[in-house]
Amino acid sequence: MKLLITNGKVIDPSQGLEDYKDILIEGKKIKGIYPKGKGPKPATIIDVSDCLVIPGLVDMHTHLREPGYEYKETIKTGTLAAVRGGFTTVCCMPNTDPINDTISVTQYIIDRSAKEGSCTVYPIAAITIGQKSEALCELEALIKAGCIAFSDDGRPVTNSLIMRRALEYSKIFDVPIIAHCEDLKLSEGRVVNEGFVSTILGLRGIPKAAEEVMVARDISLCELTKGRLHIAHVSTKGSVNLIRDAKKRGIQVTAETCPHYFSLTDDALISYDTNLKVNPPIRTAEDVEAIKKGLQDGTIDVIATDHAPHHIDDKNKEFDAAAFGISGLETALSLSLGLVDSGVLDLQQLISKMTVAPSKIMGIKKGSLTEGADADVTIVNPVKKFKVDTSAFLSKGKNSPFHNWELKGCVEKTIAMGKIHDWT
Repeated sequence: MKLLITNGKVIDPSQGLEDYKDILIEGKKIKGIYPKGKGPKPATIIDVSDCLVIPGLVDMHTHLREPGYEYKETIKTGTLAAVRGGFTTVCCMPNTDPINDTISVTQYIIDRSAKEGSCTVYPIAAITIGQKSEALCELEALIKAGCIAFSDDGRPVTNSLIMRRALEYSKIFDVPIIAHCEDLKLSEGRVVNEGFVSTILGLRGIPKAAEEVMVARDISLCELTKGRLHIAHVSTKGSVNLIRDAKKRGIQVTAETCPHYFSLTDDALISYDTNLKVNPPIRTAEDVEAIKKGLQDGTIDVIATDHAPHHIDDKNKEFDAAAFGISGLETALSLSLGLVDSGVLDLQQLISKMTVAPSKIMGIKKGSLTEGADADVTIVNPVKKFKVDTSAFLSKGKNSPFHNWELKGCVEKTIAMGKIHDWT
Protein backbone atom coordinates (compact mmCIF):
# COMPACT_ATOMS: atom_id res chain seq x y z
CA MET A 1 0.00 0.00 0.00
CA LYS A 2 1.16 3.51 -0.83
CA LEU A 3 0.50 6.49 1.44
CA LEU A 4 1.21 10.15 0.84
CA ILE A 5 1.39 12.45 3.84
CA THR A 6 0.82 16.02 2.69
CA ASN A 7 0.35 19.60 3.96
CA GLY A 8 2.21 19.03 7.24
CA LYS A 9 5.31 20.75 8.57
CA VAL A 10 8.04 18.10 8.60
CA ILE A 11 10.62 18.32 11.40
CA ASP A 12 13.41 15.77 11.26
CA PRO A 13 16.51 16.54 13.35
CA SER A 14 18.41 13.67 11.70
CA GLN A 15 18.44 15.77 8.51
CA GLY A 16 18.19 19.23 10.06
CA LEU A 17 14.88 19.45 8.21
CA GLU A 18 12.07 21.84 9.11
CA ASP A 19 9.85 22.57 6.14
CA TYR A 20 6.54 21.72 4.50
CA LYS A 21 7.07 18.48 2.61
CA ASP A 22 5.21 15.51 1.20
CA ILE A 23 6.28 12.09 2.46
CA LEU A 24 5.62 8.96 0.41
CA ILE A 25 5.35 5.64 2.23
CA GLU A 26 5.33 2.33 0.42
CA GLY A 27 4.79 -0.75 2.56
CA LYS A 28 7.02 -0.52 5.63
CA LYS A 29 9.49 2.03 4.22
CA ILE A 30 9.69 5.72 3.43
CA LYS A 31 9.95 5.86 -0.35
CA GLY A 32 10.60 9.54 -0.85
CA ILE A 33 10.34 13.13 0.40
CA TYR A 34 9.09 15.83 -1.97
CA PRO A 35 8.35 19.58 -1.93
CA LYS A 36 4.87 20.35 -0.65
CA GLY A 37 2.25 19.39 -3.22
CA LYS A 38 4.77 17.69 -5.51
CA GLY A 39 4.49 14.15 -4.20
CA PRO A 40 2.99 11.39 -6.38
CA LYS A 41 -0.70 10.69 -5.93
CA PRO A 42 -1.08 7.14 -4.62
CA ALA A 43 -4.35 5.53 -3.58
CA THR A 44 -4.26 6.87 -0.01
CA ILE A 45 -3.58 10.54 0.76
CA ILE A 46 -3.34 11.73 4.36
CA ASP A 47 -3.92 15.48 4.70
CA VAL A 48 -2.26 16.68 7.90
CA SER A 49 -2.82 20.43 7.63
CA ASP A 50 -1.93 22.37 10.81
CA CYS A 51 0.10 19.42 12.12
CA LEU A 52 3.73 18.56 12.66
CA VAL A 53 5.10 15.48 10.93
CA ILE A 54 7.99 14.03 12.93
CA PRO A 55 9.89 10.75 13.10
CA GLY A 56 8.18 8.13 15.22
CA LEU A 57 9.26 8.63 18.82
CA VAL A 58 11.77 6.23 20.38
CA ASP A 59 11.52 5.33 24.07
CA MET A 60 14.72 3.74 25.31
CA HIS A 61 13.33 3.03 28.78
CA THR A 62 10.01 1.17 28.95
CA HIS A 63 8.69 -1.52 31.28
CA LEU A 64 6.33 -3.81 29.36
CA ARG A 65 6.06 -6.22 32.34
CA GLU A 66 5.64 -9.33 30.17
CA PRO A 67 6.54 -12.09 30.90
CA GLY A 68 5.39 -12.57 34.45
CA TYR A 69 3.48 -9.42 35.37
CA GLU A 70 0.74 -9.45 32.76
CA TYR A 71 -1.75 -8.15 35.33
CA LYS A 72 0.22 -4.87 35.23
CA GLU A 73 0.87 -4.69 31.47
CA THR A 74 1.39 -6.88 28.43
CA ILE A 75 3.38 -6.39 25.27
CA LYS A 76 0.06 -5.90 23.48
CA THR A 77 -1.30 -3.21 25.82
CA GLY A 78 2.06 -1.55 26.36
CA THR A 79 2.74 -1.12 22.65
CA LEU A 80 -0.81 0.15 22.09
CA ALA A 81 -0.12 2.78 24.76
CA ALA A 82 3.15 3.56 22.99
CA VAL A 83 1.61 4.30 19.61
CA ARG A 84 -1.14 6.29 21.31
CA GLY A 85 1.60 8.46 22.75
CA GLY A 86 3.41 8.78 19.40
CA PHE A 87 6.10 6.15 20.07
CA THR A 88 6.86 3.72 17.28
CA THR A 89 9.84 2.08 18.99
CA VAL A 90 10.25 1.00 22.61
CA CYS A 91 13.17 -0.65 24.37
CA CYS A 92 11.92 -2.83 27.20
CA MET A 93 13.69 -3.28 30.51
CA PRO A 94 14.55 -6.76 31.82
CA ASN A 95 12.94 -6.78 35.29
CA THR A 96 10.24 -9.22 34.26
CA ASP A 97 9.54 -12.65 35.77
CA PRO A 98 11.62 -14.50 34.77
CA ILE A 99 14.17 -11.74 34.38
CA ASN A 100 15.47 -11.26 30.86
CA ASP A 101 18.90 -12.73 31.54
CA THR A 102 18.62 -15.69 29.16
CA ILE A 103 18.23 -16.25 25.44
CA SER A 104 14.87 -17.95 25.97
CA VAL A 105 13.31 -14.89 27.63
CA THR A 106 14.78 -12.60 24.97
CA GLN A 107 13.34 -14.81 22.24
CA TYR A 108 9.96 -14.87 23.97
CA ILE A 109 9.83 -11.06 23.99
CA ILE A 110 10.85 -10.84 20.34
CA ASP A 111 8.34 -13.49 19.24
CA ARG A 112 5.51 -12.02 21.31
CA SER A 113 6.22 -8.54 20.02
CA ALA A 114 6.13 -9.75 16.42
CA LYS A 115 2.73 -11.36 16.99
CA GLU A 116 1.00 -8.83 19.24
CA GLY A 117 3.03 -5.63 19.22
CA SER A 118 1.75 -2.42 17.67
CA CYS A 119 5.25 -1.00 17.34
CA THR A 120 8.86 -2.12 17.19
CA VAL A 121 10.16 -3.62 20.45
CA TYR A 122 13.84 -4.07 21.29
CA PRO A 123 14.74 -6.08 24.39
CA ILE A 124 17.27 -4.87 26.95
CA ALA A 125 18.89 -7.69 28.91
CA ALA A 126 20.03 -7.71 32.51
CA ILE A 127 23.65 -6.94 33.29
CA THR A 128 23.86 -9.57 36.03
CA ILE A 129 22.18 -12.93 36.45
CA GLY A 130 18.94 -12.46 38.36
CA GLN A 131 19.84 -8.76 38.77
CA LYS A 132 21.74 -9.85 41.88
CA SER A 133 25.08 -8.12 41.13
CA GLU A 134 26.89 -11.42 41.63
CA ALA A 135 27.76 -12.61 38.11
CA LEU A 136 27.60 -11.16 34.61
CA CYS A 137 25.07 -12.48 32.16
CA GLU A 138 26.24 -14.06 28.90
CA LEU A 139 26.38 -10.68 27.16
CA GLU A 140 27.59 -11.83 23.77
CA ALA A 141 24.97 -14.59 23.52
CA LEU A 142 22.22 -12.14 24.49
CA ILE A 143 23.36 -9.64 21.87
CA LYS A 144 23.26 -12.37 19.23
CA ALA A 145 19.74 -13.26 20.43
CA GLY A 146 18.58 -9.69 19.81
CA CYS A 147 19.29 -7.57 22.89
CA ILE A 148 20.63 -4.10 22.18
CA ALA A 149 21.72 -2.93 25.64
CA PHE A 150 22.14 -4.10 29.22
CA SER A 151 20.66 -2.79 32.46
CA ASP A 152 19.72 -4.04 35.90
CA ASP A 153 17.14 -1.24 36.00
CA GLY A 154 15.01 -1.46 39.08
CA ARG A 155 18.22 -2.28 40.92
CA PRO A 156 21.77 -0.93 40.74
CA VAL A 157 24.83 -3.07 40.10
CA THR A 158 26.20 -2.89 43.64
CA ASN A 159 29.42 -4.80 42.92
CA SER A 160 31.87 -2.28 41.45
CA LEU A 161 34.12 -4.95 39.96
CA ILE A 162 31.23 -6.47 38.05
CA MET A 163 30.17 -3.02 36.83
CA ARG A 164 33.74 -2.49 35.65
CA ARG A 165 33.64 -5.76 33.72
CA ALA A 166 30.28 -4.85 32.16
CA LEU A 167 31.69 -1.54 30.95
CA GLU A 168 34.75 -3.29 29.54
CA TYR A 169 32.45 -5.59 27.55
CA SER A 170 30.39 -2.60 26.43
CA LYS A 171 33.47 -1.29 24.66
CA ILE A 172 34.10 -4.64 22.96
CA PHE A 173 30.49 -5.09 21.80
CA ASP A 174 29.71 -1.38 21.30
CA VAL A 175 26.50 -1.46 23.34
CA PRO A 176 25.44 0.80 26.20
CA ILE A 177 25.37 -0.19 29.84
CA ILE A 178 22.33 1.58 31.28
CA ALA A 179 22.90 2.39 34.93
CA HIS A 180 20.20 2.62 37.58
CA CYS A 181 22.16 4.79 40.01
CA GLU A 182 21.05 4.18 43.57
CA ASP A 183 22.92 3.43 46.78
CA LEU A 184 20.52 0.96 48.35
CA LYS A 185 21.88 1.52 51.86
CA LEU A 186 21.00 5.20 51.61
CA SER A 187 17.55 4.61 50.09
CA GLU A 188 16.41 1.42 51.83
CA GLY A 189 12.91 1.74 53.27
CA ARG A 190 12.58 5.32 52.07
CA VAL A 191 9.90 6.61 49.73
CA VAL A 192 10.21 10.31 48.73
CA ASN A 193 12.87 12.99 48.34
CA GLU A 194 14.57 13.83 51.61
CA GLY A 195 13.94 17.43 52.55
CA PHE A 196 11.44 19.89 53.94
CA VAL A 197 8.41 18.22 52.34
CA SER A 198 9.30 14.72 53.53
CA THR A 199 9.77 16.09 57.04
CA ILE A 200 6.39 17.81 57.27
CA LEU A 201 4.64 14.80 55.73
CA GLY A 202 6.32 12.36 58.06
CA LEU A 203 7.59 10.24 55.16
CA ARG A 204 11.07 8.73 55.09
CA GLY A 205 13.26 10.60 52.62
CA ILE A 206 15.74 9.40 49.99
CA PRO A 207 18.73 11.77 49.97
CA LYS A 208 19.98 13.08 46.66
CA ALA A 209 23.31 11.51 47.51
CA ALA A 210 21.74 8.05 47.05
CA GLU A 211 21.71 8.80 43.32
CA GLU A 212 24.77 10.99 43.08
CA VAL A 213 27.33 8.72 44.73
CA MET A 214 26.49 5.97 42.24
CA VAL A 215 26.54 8.37 39.31
CA ALA A 216 30.04 9.39 40.44
CA ARG A 217 31.13 5.75 40.81
CA ASP A 218 29.86 4.72 37.40
CA ILE A 219 31.40 7.75 35.69
CA SER A 220 34.72 6.87 37.33
CA LEU A 221 34.46 3.28 36.10
CA CYS A 222 33.53 4.49 32.63
CA GLU A 223 36.61 6.71 32.58
CA LEU A 224 38.73 3.76 33.67
CA THR A 225 37.37 1.32 31.09
CA LYS A 226 36.61 3.69 28.19
CA GLY A 227 33.28 1.87 28.01
CA ARG A 228 29.81 3.11 27.09
CA LEU A 229 27.77 4.32 30.05
CA HIS A 230 24.22 5.64 29.96
CA ILE A 231 22.73 7.10 33.15
CA ALA A 232 19.00 6.40 33.48
CA HIS A 233 16.31 8.70 34.93
CA VAL A 234 18.51 11.57 36.14
CA SER A 235 16.69 13.49 38.87
CA THR A 236 19.10 15.74 40.81
CA LYS A 237 21.16 18.87 40.27
CA GLY A 238 24.24 17.06 41.56
CA SER A 239 23.87 14.28 39.00
CA VAL A 240 23.52 16.82 36.18
CA ASN A 241 26.71 18.56 37.34
CA LEU A 242 28.62 15.26 37.51
CA ILE A 243 27.53 14.25 34.01
CA ARG A 244 28.28 17.70 32.59
CA ASP A 245 31.78 17.58 34.04
CA ALA A 246 32.34 14.04 32.74
CA LYS A 247 31.36 15.05 29.22
CA LYS A 248 33.72 18.01 29.34
CA ARG A 249 36.50 15.58 30.23
CA GLY A 250 35.66 13.42 27.23
CA ILE A 251 34.18 10.48 29.11
CA GLN A 252 31.77 8.44 26.98
CA VAL A 253 28.68 8.97 29.11
CA THR A 254 25.13 9.79 28.01
CA ALA A 255 22.07 10.47 30.11
CA GLU A 256 18.29 10.59 30.13
CA THR A 257 15.60 12.14 32.24
CA CYS A 258 11.82 11.68 32.29
CA PRO A 259 8.91 14.13 32.04
CA HIS A 260 8.00 13.85 35.72
CA TYR A 261 11.44 15.15 36.68
CA PHE A 262 10.92 18.44 34.86
CA SER A 263 7.14 18.73 35.32
CA LEU A 264 6.71 18.15 39.08
CA THR A 265 8.34 19.10 42.35
CA ASP A 266 8.03 17.32 45.68
CA ASP A 267 5.61 20.04 46.82
CA ALA A 268 2.96 18.02 44.95
CA LEU A 269 3.34 15.26 47.58
CA ILE A 270 1.21 17.29 49.97
CA SER A 271 -1.70 15.42 48.35
CA TYR A 272 -0.27 12.05 49.52
CA ASP A 273 -1.15 10.77 46.02
CA THR A 274 0.73 7.48 45.66
CA ASN A 275 0.82 8.04 41.88
CA LEU A 276 3.58 10.52 42.71
CA LYS A 277 5.70 7.76 44.21
CA VAL A 278 8.51 6.99 41.79
CA ASN A 279 12.16 5.91 42.02
CA PRO A 280 14.25 8.02 41.94
CA PRO A 281 11.79 10.33 43.66
CA ILE A 282 10.43 13.62 42.43
CA ARG A 283 12.82 16.28 43.67
CA THR A 284 12.86 20.00 44.46
CA ALA A 285 12.36 23.10 42.32
CA GLU A 286 16.14 23.58 42.27
CA ASP A 287 16.57 20.11 40.80
CA VAL A 288 13.85 20.72 38.21
CA GLU A 289 15.65 23.84 37.02
CA ALA A 290 18.93 21.92 36.83
CA ILE A 291 17.27 19.18 34.77
CA LYS A 292 15.93 21.79 32.36
CA LYS A 293 19.35 23.40 32.08
CA GLY A 294 20.90 19.99 31.47
CA LEU A 295 18.44 19.34 28.66
CA GLN A 296 19.10 22.76 27.22
CA ASP A 297 22.90 22.54 27.14
CA GLY A 298 23.05 18.91 25.99
CA THR A 299 24.22 17.39 29.26
CA ILE A 300 21.04 15.27 29.20
CA ASP A 301 20.77 13.62 25.78
CA VAL A 302 17.39 11.91 25.93
CA ILE A 303 13.86 12.25 27.25
CA ALA A 304 12.62 8.74 28.09
CA THR A 305 9.39 7.69 29.80
CA ASP A 306 10.45 5.06 32.35
CA HIS A 307 6.91 3.81 31.73
CA ALA A 308 6.17 1.74 34.84
CA PRO A 309 2.55 0.55 34.78
CA HIS A 310 0.97 -0.94 37.90
CA HIS A 311 -2.30 -2.55 38.84
CA ILE A 312 -4.53 -0.25 40.88
CA ASP A 313 -4.01 -2.47 43.94
CA ASP A 314 -0.25 -1.77 43.78
CA LYS A 315 -0.92 1.94 44.26
CA ASN A 316 -4.07 1.89 46.39
CA LYS A 317 -2.11 1.45 49.62
CA GLU A 318 -0.48 3.49 52.33
CA PHE A 319 2.31 5.59 50.85
CA ASP A 320 5.09 3.48 52.39
CA ALA A 321 3.63 0.27 50.95
CA ALA A 322 2.64 1.53 47.50
CA ALA A 323 4.68 0.57 44.43
CA PHE A 324 7.10 2.97 42.76
CA GLY A 325 6.33 4.05 39.20
CA ILE A 326 4.38 6.18 36.75
CA SER A 327 2.54 5.08 33.60
CA GLY A 328 4.15 7.52 31.19
CA LEU A 329 3.87 6.57 27.52
CA GLU A 330 0.61 8.40 26.82
CA THR A 331 1.55 11.77 28.33
CA ALA A 332 5.31 12.03 27.65
CA LEU A 333 5.20 13.97 24.38
CA SER A 334 2.61 16.51 25.53
CA LEU A 335 4.45 17.14 28.81
CA SER A 336 7.72 17.50 26.91
CA LEU A 337 6.20 19.99 24.47
CA GLY A 338 5.79 22.21 27.52
CA LEU A 339 9.57 22.67 27.38
CA VAL A 340 9.12 24.32 23.98
CA ASP A 341 6.33 26.59 25.19
CA SER A 342 8.50 27.71 28.12
CA GLY A 343 11.54 28.36 25.91
CA VAL A 344 13.76 25.65 27.40
CA LEU A 345 14.10 23.80 24.08
CA ASP A 346 13.13 24.46 20.49
CA LEU A 347 11.23 21.86 18.49
CA GLN A 348 14.35 20.51 16.78
CA GLN A 349 16.06 19.97 20.13
CA LEU A 350 13.03 18.35 21.73
CA ILE A 351 12.29 16.01 18.85
CA SER A 352 15.97 15.05 18.65
CA LYS A 353 15.92 13.99 22.32
CA MET A 354 12.95 11.72 21.63
CA THR A 355 13.99 10.29 18.24
CA VAL A 356 17.50 10.43 16.79
CA ALA A 357 19.39 10.75 20.10
CA PRO A 358 18.02 7.56 21.71
CA SER A 359 18.36 5.73 18.39
CA LYS A 360 22.02 6.68 18.16
CA ILE A 361 22.74 5.62 21.74
CA MET A 362 21.00 2.29 21.27
CA GLY A 363 22.55 1.65 17.86
CA ILE A 364 19.24 1.20 16.05
CA LYS A 365 18.13 2.52 12.66
CA LYS A 366 15.17 4.50 13.90
CA GLY A 367 14.22 8.12 14.54
CA SER A 368 14.60 9.43 10.97
CA LEU A 369 12.39 10.29 7.99
CA THR A 370 15.09 9.79 5.38
CA GLU A 371 14.37 7.90 2.18
CA GLY A 372 14.67 4.16 2.83
CA ALA A 373 14.04 4.50 6.58
CA ASP A 374 11.37 2.50 8.35
CA ALA A 375 7.91 4.00 7.89
CA ASP A 376 7.64 5.28 11.47
CA VAL A 377 5.91 8.65 11.55
CA THR A 378 4.13 10.63 14.26
CA ILE A 379 1.64 13.35 13.35
CA VAL A 380 1.05 15.91 16.08
CA ASN A 381 -1.33 18.84 16.43
CA PRO A 382 0.93 21.11 18.51
CA VAL A 383 -1.77 23.54 19.70
CA LYS A 384 -4.70 21.25 20.43
CA LYS A 385 -5.43 20.93 24.14
CA PHE A 386 -6.84 17.98 26.02
CA LYS A 387 -7.51 16.88 29.58
CA VAL A 388 -5.65 13.78 30.74
CA ASP A 389 -8.09 10.99 31.60
CA THR A 390 -6.25 7.99 32.97
CA SER A 391 -9.36 5.82 32.68
CA ALA A 392 -9.00 6.19 28.90
CA PHE A 393 -5.34 5.06 28.86
CA LEU A 394 -4.69 2.13 26.56
CA SER A 395 -2.07 0.96 29.03
CA LYS A 396 -3.30 -1.31 31.80
CA GLY A 397 -1.47 1.05 34.14
CA LYS A 398 -3.65 4.02 35.10
CA ASN A 399 -1.07 5.19 37.66
CA SER A 400 -0.38 8.74 36.54
CA PRO A 401 -0.12 11.89 38.67
CA PHE A 402 -1.18 13.90 35.61
CA HIS A 403 -4.84 12.85 35.72
CA ASN A 404 -7.06 15.86 34.96
CA TRP A 405 -4.10 18.00 33.88
CA GLU A 406 -4.78 20.07 30.76
CA LEU A 407 -1.97 19.52 28.28
CA LYS A 408 -1.26 20.92 24.84
CA GLY A 409 -0.10 18.86 21.89
CA CYS A 410 -2.13 15.89 20.67
CA VAL A 411 -0.95 12.89 18.69
CA GLU A 412 -3.39 12.73 15.78
CA LYS A 413 -1.96 9.72 13.98
CA THR A 414 0.91 7.30 14.49
CA ILE A 415 2.27 5.30 11.59
CA ALA A 416 4.31 2.35 12.83
CA MET A 417 6.12 0.32 10.16
CA GLY A 418 3.57 1.58 7.63
CA LYS A 419 0.47 0.75 9.71
CA ILE A 420 -1.78 3.72 10.50
CA HIS A 421 -3.15 4.27 14.01
CA ASP A 422 -5.65 7.13 13.83
CA TRP A 423 -6.62 8.98 17.04
CA THR A 424 -8.74 11.75 15.51
